[in-house]
Amino acid sequence: MPAVRAQARATDRFERKRDAVLDAATHILNRRGIKGLTLGAAAAAVDLSTTSVTYYFRRKDDLAAACILRGIDGLLQIAEAAVRAPDPEARVHVFLDRYLDRLKAVAIGQAPPLPIISELRALTEPRRTEVAQAYGRLFRKARQIFDHPDLDWMSRGRRTARTRMLLEHLFWGGAWIARFEPEDYARVRDRMADILLHGLAVEGRGWTPPPLLAERLAPHDAAGRARETFLLAATRLINRRGYRGASVDKISAELNVTKGSFYHHIQAKDDLVVACFERSFAVMTHAQRLALELPGDQWDRLVASASALAEFQLSDHGPLLRTSALTALPEQIRGEMVEHANRVSDRFAGMIADGIAEGSLRPVDPYIAAQMLTATLNACADLGWLVPDVRPSAAASVFVRPLLMGVFSR
Repeated sequence: MPAVRAQARATDRFERKRDAVLDAATHILNRRGIKGLTLGAAAAAVDLSTTSVTYYFRRKDDLAAACILRGIDGLLQIAEAAVRAPDPEARVHVFLDRYLDRLKAVAIGQAPPLPIISELRALTEPRRTEVAQAYGRLFRKARQIFDHPDLDWMSRGRRTARTRMLLEHLFWGGAWIARFEPEDYARVRDRMADILLHGLAVEGRGWTPPPLLAERLAPHDAAGRARETFLLAATRLINRRGYRGASVDKISAELNVTKGSFYHHIQAKDDLVVACFERSFAVMTHAQRLALELPGDQWDRLVASASALAEFQLSDHGPLLRTSALTALPEQIRGEMVEHANRVSDRFAGMIADGIAEGSLRPVDPYIAAQMLTATLNACADLGWLVPDVRPSAAASVFVRPLLMGVFSR
């Protein structure tokens, strides 16, 4: 018996130290991405030697994968609780309630941080496949929110798209909720649920996007097209493989240019990510400005800009750079990019506030609604992969309409 108790104590010590390393590594992963996560940095954060950390995790990717897998497991438990609710609306409430409870526990120091799941793209094999399979299990469980006789009309592709949107609201919400005090998270949950379930449209308003063609958002001058080609190839590669997987060699190969040509356009890889973000923000801002010039009310303008951006994501000119690339940037540059992203979102918030004032939009929280719209447009970059047969012209109906009209609307 003494030997059994000693072994149990040793196991407990092992698990406590392992959890401490994972907590520290998750903080680093969320701030710096896999690029900035090292075994040494994680070891220093918990007063261990790097050699001691290799006792738990032999390689950096083993550590990063363990952080993300632990986060996915926590989200899977939330999804499992949600799908046990009796109907889809109740499931959405439980989904948000459990997630916001977890964020509150993290904020007040009662739970370990949740990792940025999108960093799985930057993992190398075999860890990337292992983590991707775990994310697939989470995704399939979350999609069961839509399993109900009342939703039999909804195709599998539309369920998949709406599930992706729901998950993006969780992931992106973890970033912007820092603006609120933990004691207010319950109010945030209620406002998010209201937007998801009922949309932004006032009763009787239909889905008829005014024309704002995605082609108008692309550059038409020769210099602009040349730079666009370069940044678009880089954006597609970064979205697909993450910052770490988008090497200069791979970007050059996609463009069929030499490394010298690459550095002629961009001085360093961080500069490339910044340029891709600036391109994306410029496209979003252009769509907003064009929409604000349209006749009609703010509902018309909001739908026009969001629809054009969704179509742009799936067009030959898309996609836009996903916000997951932010974690790879140095903290000062990342802060500048976040501020730029917030200005884009704030313009949406202004359009929503004006629409509420004139009566063309439901009374919702403009800030939260704008962040949710931004998250939806960001996730729309994945739509072509999620629903391979979707046409660019249908992107808004499949992906944006469920947010603006309600996630269970036909």
